[in-house]
Amino acid sequence: MAVVTTPAIILSALRYSETSKIVRLATRDHGVQSAIAKGALRPRSRFGAALQLLSEGVATLHVRDTRELHTLAAFDVGRVHIALAADLERYSAAMALAEFMLRFAPPDPHPESFDLLLEGLSALESAPPGLTAATGLRALWQLVASLGFAPATDVCVRDGTPLPPDGPLAFSTRDGGALCAACASAADATRLPAEGRAALEAMLDPSLPMPALDDLHARAHRRLLARFIRFHLGDNAELPALQFWERRTWEPA
Repeated sequence: MAVVTTPAIILSALRYSETSKIVRLATRDHGVQSAIAKGALRPRSRFGAALQLLSEGVATLHVRDTRELHTLAAFDVGRVHIALAADLERYSAAMALAEFMLRFAPPDPHPESFDLLLEGLSALESAPPGLTAATGLRALWQLVASLGFAPATDVCVRDGTPLPPDGPLAFSTRDGGALCAACASAADATRLPAEGRAALEAMLDPSLPMPALDDLHARAHRRLLARFIRFHLGDNAELPALQFWERRTWEPA
């Protein structure tokens, strides 16, 4: 049995018995791991209130190479993202990020996705109210890109034809990016107006200013991203947190 210590984020925590929890951790050095926190539910547990969703800290794990469930010896909290609970837009976007890591991040070390998750949670916590939706969208698109699924917007993904640098864009979820006029005529593509294209490219490129999205355009971008994730990574599986955020289910119909 090896003892490892690594930066980690709590992605989920489930009651396992009268006294214990099973937690799923995004770790910087060991990918996404599952561990049992023995005694976590006892009144005087050494974990205290540390095992809260999305808490950031340093985890000490007893790792067995022959098992998928390890033992969490300690979790030293460095930061609890309290401000994410300020409104459901922030929290639901954060949980969509956590779900993405749980479902799609590799079990092997992948520091890039861990760092992007950390940056995304911090950005959501501090985003001005008018930029919360775009901040969540950018964070999730960055995670998608880190796993090698970034959509192309500068060339046609079917035949490689260079596309104009601005203006409307035909975007195919199935093909994984933009299409030229000839290819778009034979495909079921989403037509992005110039401002929609500019917003998408800004969310794909964090060096660009964050786009301000009104409710209508934020809803359209959430739908586009959710379809892209389900098709290219999710094999059309149900992703409850992503669906909750996409549809803003907490709002009255």
